[in-house]
Amino acid sequence: MIKQISVDERILSANDLAAAENRALLHQHSVHMVNVMAAPGSGKTCLLLAAIRGLKDQVRVGVIEGDIASDIDTVKMRQEGVPAVQINTGGGCHLDALQVRKALEQLPLDEIDLLFVENVGNLICPVGFDLGETTRMAIASIPEGDDKPLKYPSIFHKVDALVISKIDLLPYIAFDLPEYRRLVASIQPELRVFETSVVTGEGISAWVDWLRTLKA
Repeated sequence: MIKQISVDERILSANDLAAAENRALLHQHSVHMVNVMAAPGSGKTCLLLAAIRGLKDQVRVGVIEGDIASDIDTVKMRQEGVPAVQINTGGGCHLDALQVRKALEQLPLDEIDLLFVENVGNLICPVGFDLGETTRMAIASIPEGDDKPLKYPSIFHKVDALVISKIDLLPYIAFDLPEYRRLVASIQPELRVFETSVVTGEGISAWVDWLRTLKA
């Protein structure tokens, strides 16, 4: 048991060291990296595409895509004219700092102001791994249900902003939005919360305006 704890500590220390190196590299190139965490199907990719379009000609954007398999989302990002790198974990439930370091080496960092990392779809594992990011953001969709702050409080506690997606579905799904926001505030009172829909466009401008401030 003692030996196992020692091994775990060494693994986490290696990740933290790599994260610190990533952070220094990003600072050197004046890149603000946003670690985007969410469950599968929350709308991460659609929201990032909306952000890219909203920031166009004002903020230079790059993307690191994390998935278990495929590069379908990376292709979508490149079609928008932004540099994007794919990381396939082959079954891993999260990205780590060493994987991100390899991706950073493939990006033109001097041509990027804001770098999104679309983490592997998961509400648990990604939260425990520092990637060297400047900002952490969670996305939670209406179809996921309004009990997620109760079931997965850690992610709401450790992010800088929460984007509630697919609010156009509120009339069709039993989701208590005021109670949901109350639960989130009980975990982190100062958390920035954005209510959005890529279908209707509601809330997208306010969220993009906030993203624009991150590059400063």
